[in-house]
Amino acid sequence: MTKIIPFKGLRPQKNIAPRLATLPYDVVSVEEARQYKKEPFHFYHVTRSEIDLAETVDVHSSQVYEKAKENLDQLIADQIMVQDEEPCYYIYELIMDGRSQTGLICGSSCDDYFDGIIKKHEFTRPEKELDRINHIRTTRAQTGIVFLAYRDNENAQSIINDWKAEHIPTYDFTAEDGIRHIFWVMDDYAKVASVTRIFNEEVDATYIADGHHRAASAAKVCTEMRNAGMSVTGDESFNYFITAIFPESQLKIMDYNRVAKDLNGLSNQEFLTSLQENFDISEVGKIAYKPQQAHEFGMYLSGTWYKLTAKPTAISNDPIGILDVTILQDKILSKVLDIHDPRTDKRIDFVGGIRGLGELEKRVNEGNMAVAFSCFPVSIQQLFNIADSGNVMPPKSTWFEPKLRDGLVVYLI
Repeated sequence: MTKIIPFKGLRPQKNIAPRLATLPYDVVSVEEARQYKKEPFHFYHVTRSEIDLAETVDVHSSQVYEKAKENLDQLIADQIMVQDEEPCYYIYELIMDGRSQTGLICGSSCDDYFDGIIKKHEFTRPEKELDRINHIRTTRAQTGIVFLAYRDNENAQSIINDWKAEHIPTYDFTAEDGIRHIFWVMDDYAKVASVTRIFNEEVDATYIADGHHRAASAAKVCTEMRNAGMSVTGDESFNYFITAIFPESQLKIMDYNRVAKDLNGLSNQEFLTSLQENFDISEVGKIAYKPQQAHEFGMYLSGTWYKLTAKPTAISNDPIGILDVTILQDKILSKVLDIHDPRTDKRIDFVGGIRGLGELEKRVNEGNMAVAFSCFPVSIQQLFNIADSGNVMPPKSTWFEPKLRDGLVVYLI
């Protein structure tokens, strides 16, 4: 069963929170983050601290991590951020386009991660892990929240919903992208104990929706500290990492689309002909095509959209092979375009569904890419099935919106 704990969160003062909270570090570029350099309380000064250093500084140098620690320490010294005196749970609601999702922010057990109770569906990249490992080591803080999902549990949701109804939010603001963020501090000992018990007795697993690298990095720091003899009781803070756990019925996965730089030496007609082995193809025209069901794809080529429908022979029945991102990878990217490892091949790029199909057209029309593909999104049940089977999805299979904000609560170790 799932082990979670309340913790003494480091949080911004109420009037500062809207100015401090940021998107996760890994969904913005350095250039985008630098636009906020002059905002004194902006949390990019901690999560993307390279914005405070010369542009010639390597973003993975020790200077960057030391600067992150300096900036976080200054926020604490100036009492811009203050640590709660008692362990709490935190309730976090996000509202986007009228759709609401509410999660519980807590500490999740590294042992659950090691033992597979916290389930994964993606591989991680060592260089990205090392970046966050160094950030945690130096700052002694976990600044990015790992986004988890769990199967709906009425008892847990009842306590969370009652707390929302009976208490005034600590934070309630709408960010510049239109997402509303509402945040409550659950500081009642009895309620906290009840939530802990429910997860421990009734929730058999949680699933990483977003944040595989953050989770892996926190777990490796935990192992390091244990090996150094710093774990005595097993309840030390580094044995846990900060997560926000959301019920499956409230989550929405968006499409995660692909663009390729070239057609592998083929002409447009040769490329279209090669696709006919595994797809039925119909020309749509100038109007962007968004797939309406599984095993449909949109394709943008030389100013024209096409609808591709996978033939039955192209679809496998196993949990991985049935995914549209797998069909696209196996039957087009690998077979026709000779792009075999999308994690490392420089001829492919990925575009999150939040950017819209117009971004696919733009990338092709600018001449940087030759062809774009729009995909039908993976379902949350497919994610659960794959994680339960011990398999992993192809890279960049899921895009969750809205994104959790960094800085609303920090986990100190």
